[in-house]
Amino acid sequence: MRIGINALYLIPGGVGGTEIYLRHLLEAFAEIEGEDEFFVFTNRETGGELTPSHPRFATVPQPVRAVLRPARILWEQSVLPAECMRLRLDALLNPGFTAPVAPPCPQLTVFHDLQHKRQPENFRWFDLPFWRLLLWAAARRSQALLADSEQTRDDLLQFYRLAPEKVTVAPLGVDPRFFALRRREAHPPYLLAASTLHPHKNLDGLLRVFAALRAEAPELRLVVTGVRGFAARQLEQLRAWLELDSAVEFTGWLPREELYERFAGARAFVYPTRFEGFGLPVVEALAAGIPTACSNIEPVKSIAGDAAWQFAPDDPAAMAEALRRVLWDDVLRARLAAAGPARARQFSWRRTAEITLAALHRLRPLHHHLPHLRWE
Repeated sequence: MRIGINALYLIPGGVGGTEIYLRHLLEAFAEIEGEDEFFVFTNRETGGELTPSHPRFATVPQPVRAVLRPARILWEQSVLPAECMRLRLDALLNPGFTAPVAPPCPQLTVFHDLQHKRQPENFRWFDLPFWRLLLWAAARRSQALLADSEQTRDDLLQFYRLAPEKVTVAPLGVDPRFFALRRREAHPPYLLAASTLHPHKNLDGLLRVFAALRAEAPELRLVVTGVRGFAARQLEQLRAWLELDSAVEFTGWLPREELYERFAGARAFVYPTRFEGFGLPVVEALAAGIPTACSNIEPVKSIAGDAAWQFAPDDPAAMAEALRRVLWDDVLRARLAAAGPARARQFSWRRTAEITLAALHRLRPLHHHLPHLRWE
């Protein structure tokens, strides 16, 4: 097959986990033997380094900027279909939620979550109508969809009234480098959280609990890595109000080598999120053998299993107890450090790529029989 990859949404260092997803997916595609050819549509920010250096891969640069979202969406809806036709593509993979409404070839679109349906209050009022329209159109105009988890698949079936056979679950993988990290805890010790600074990540709750823990362990620090999101300013203000400026670091998005170092030096890992489509940082922490505490919400609960200490994200006492256990209970820490890598090995990017390729190969020629857009 001649397969297009719609990477027009990608802003390096600006889209969080969906960037990690796409980069590892493309690398895994390149490792799978076959005759498929891949054409990666990039924008001006992405550049050509995204595309694997492989004879079956080609970069198709587009003169549009993803940071100008209206321009990117317009390009995706108008020029991208023409490009697909010019290259005689057999299928188009859309890894970032949105898709052309009038595609010239069958398309497979990836939904990482449906937060705009589950928690619309966490979206800016002027963004929400576009999320609703574009994702609804993508769900309707794609022949097949991929979901990161069973939770997201259930949401797709519920909110968009789709046929069950239209949606396949393709769990995410984990970077093998995390398994090979040489753990060397830093002094003074720090608790690590890898998370975009968005409201649903519950980092405000974590800051308040951490402030109480500092009374028990004044040397303890908190390091939060991830893209500056909608809650960044409020979290910085809360950090100052709690007098934690010297104890809490918001690093922003880190290059991978620096991120590995932060994981290698952490005494424990915490993921207090209230909503998630998958929860990739939890799997990365498990792979690294870091004693981990995480929310007991789905799908994080099922992904972590008994390899992490779980707590109700809106229960500060439960979160505090979970952090005490993973930080200072040596028996539990040893058990979690051993259980984490074994659990994380259930997730591989190669498996994600295999499921994705199988879904692409199941796509049928369009023959102009895509369903009409009809609001339901």
